[in-house]
Amino acid sequence: MKQTAMKPDAETTVLELKNLTTEFITKKGAFRAVDDVSLELHAGKTLCVVGESGSGKSVMSRSILQIVDPPGQVTGGEALLHRHRTARTGGFEETIDLLQLDPKSKAIRNLRGRDIAMIFQEPMSSLSPVHRIGDQVGEAIRLHEAVSKKEARERTLELLRKVEIPDPGKAIDQFPFEFSGGMRQRAMIAMALSCNPTVLIADEPTTALDVTIQAEILDLIRSIQDESDMAVMFITHDMGVVAEIADEIAVMRFGKVVETGDVYEIFENPQHHYTQRLLNSVRELDHPSERRLAMRETRPVGAPILVSDKVSKVFGASKKWWGKENRGLTAVNEAKLELRKGENLGIVGESGSGKTTLGRCLQRVHEVTDGRILYTNDTGQERDLASLTEDQLAQPWRDIRTVFQDPFSSLNPRMTIGQIIAEPLIVEGKLTGPQIRDRVHELLELVGLPVTAYMRYPHAFSGGQRQRVSIARAIAPNPRIIIADEATSALDVSLRTQILDLLLDLQERLDLSFILISHDIAVIRYFCDRIAVMYRGQIVETGDTETVCQNPQHAYTQSLLSAVPVADPRVRGQKQRVRYSESSQRT
Repeated sequence: MKQTAMKPDAETTVLELKNLTTEFITKKGAFRAVDDVSLELHAGKTLCVVGESGSGKSVMSRSILQIVDPPGQVTGGEALLHRHRTARTGGFEETIDLLQLDPKSKAIRNLRGRDIAMIFQEPMSSLSPVHRIGDQVGEAIRLHEAVSKKEARERTLELLRKVEIPDPGKAIDQFPFEFSGGMRQRAMIAMALSCNPTVLIADEPTTALDVTIQAEILDLIRSIQDESDMAVMFITHDMGVVAEIADEIAVMRFGKVVETGDVYEIFENPQHHYTQRLLNSVRELDHPSERRLAMRETRPVGAPILVSDKVSKVFGASKKWWGKENRGLTAVNEAKLELRKGENLGIVGESGSGKTTLGRCLQRVHEVTDGRILYTNDTGQERDLASLTEDQLAQPWRDIRTVFQDPFSSLNPRMTIGQIIAEPLIVEGKLTGPQIRDRVHELLELVGLPVTAYMRYPHAFSGGQRQRVSIARAIAPNPRIIIADEATSALDVSLRTQILDLLLDLQERLDLSFILISHDIAVIRYFCDRIAVMYRGQIVETGDTETVCQNPQHAYTQSLLSAVPVADPRVRGQKQRVRYSESSQRT
């Protein structure tokens, strides 16, 4: 029989952390990742834990359930689960210190998923790829409750409907790879809610999702919380999400909680300088860059230098075989846009919209299926890149360079920083050894890194510093155009403005033009003069960035903008969601 919890009284504390400490043992001694943390979670309330990468948020949440990866270990404190009057406990009240339980014991396994459930950031790595969705959700139910396979399947169908997965009767027998990112996260939520937990820990559950799917997941968690009075610990670095859902905030830095309080108090009057810096970084991205606007007054944009003329790219198309023809996947469909000299053009859209593919077509990394890519070089000569052979592309490839999304995987870990930056100069073959070294030193200074970085390896640098190295490598051969493909999405919010300001500084010094590919509207609005919105391979709207953001014309653009959370809790719930449907557009 399905067990339901009776709602605790408002402000009832259901989980209490007291002086929680977690350490990682290294050759240099113990590193304290979580340092004397004390927090409370209340029934029906959402506590948002915020902080930049490395602040200890995720380690703290994993410490509660004793699932910290070795060599990490909880070395002190208490994690008190207050089990209040429920149908499950038969009316008894008790307090359990989770940290006193053996991490491998049946006692703590009984609590994981039943009393405290967790949703992880990347659902694909959390779901088994070889088991069906229904079997995985059903297993969570049968692990904690004495129900038959048939009853577990019925409960699973009910949960899939509850989290609004389309056609649950079909979805229950599908595998995770057959689900989109948003559907996989919904399946994870269904699994987490399968036993009606009193506490839900959500560790960056929307970071890898598009903004429209993120809005749906936040609405879903909120509606389920309203029904069950569940306490939620929501871990994030997105202050817009915090303003949308938080009742209380805990700010972490270097393993410590530096500030806690009501969401309205924290946003209106932050006390700690780190909290102030976080909020200031977010608010900077709410408006166009003042530096960019001032630059345009003194250096207006020029004539088009890169034009996409009905460019299409189809993957996997094949000729007829036994009377059949594989038409393939159309990733880009007759895209038309232009980049002007000295301009910053933003391409925005959700995952799978074709943004990156279009960027690679413009650079001619991908062969173009149809259309022209007209590039005007520094002598005024126009050439169609789509028609050039690989040998003829040597100079255009020097003129058009890319900064990639992930500063960790885009740098060779076995090469020094000097070797990484020097590589395009060596390929170009115009400079001697001492000249290359001097040029690398110059580039390091240009991107704000010390010359001593020359002999060090990528692992010795933070994410923001690695992205600076990627930028130095991109500008090494004196390009005219930089395609920045999600160049700030892997960075913390305080680093995003630093990198964007660095790109503006380089634009002013080196007379660069930028194409910025992103799913983050705030980044586009801060950095870009014009914007092109992509949906399923097509450019559905283009125009001045502020005009499009303030008065979008296409229904998809309206949907995209309406889903962006505003970093101000005072306007919570006032923004009306617009949901885009292709069928409604056709009718």
